Amino acid sequence: MKPPPTHAHVNRLIALTLLLLVFSGSLGLAAVWVRQEISQTANRSRALVAKLTDVERRLDEINAEVAAAVNPDALLKQNQVMRLGLATPREIQVVRIAESPELRLAAKRNQEIFNLASAPAGDHAPVFRLVTAALH
Repeated sequence: MKPPPTHAHVNRLIALTLLLLVFSGSLGLAAVWVRQEISQTANRSRALVAKLTDVERRLDEINAEVAAAVNPDALLKQNQVMRLGLATPREIQVVRIAESPELRLAAKRNQEIFNLASAPAGDHAPVFRLVTAALH
């Protein structure tokens, strides 16, 4: 067998070098693209955090305004300014509820779900226990 000519080795070396340059260039472009995407995502995240902070600040301002508006002294003053003639409720008119009002209202709202219309008259509807957890 005759050995291949020496320029074949040179051509193969040049082709492999070009292939290596193209491959490393593709990896470099991919790295730049990934960094660009990370930067854009970070900028969007920063903008959302700023927007969220602004919304929270405005919500705190509105909560402060509501708290000032429902203050009993402010309500009495509005009553006098508007000449409504309303009186503060007496203790006998106030109904205090020992249980959680949220649970009571949820049970009242969902009462139809737990009633079985198709149950015979002698059967009772199933009883559902509501279990809640609180961090105290």
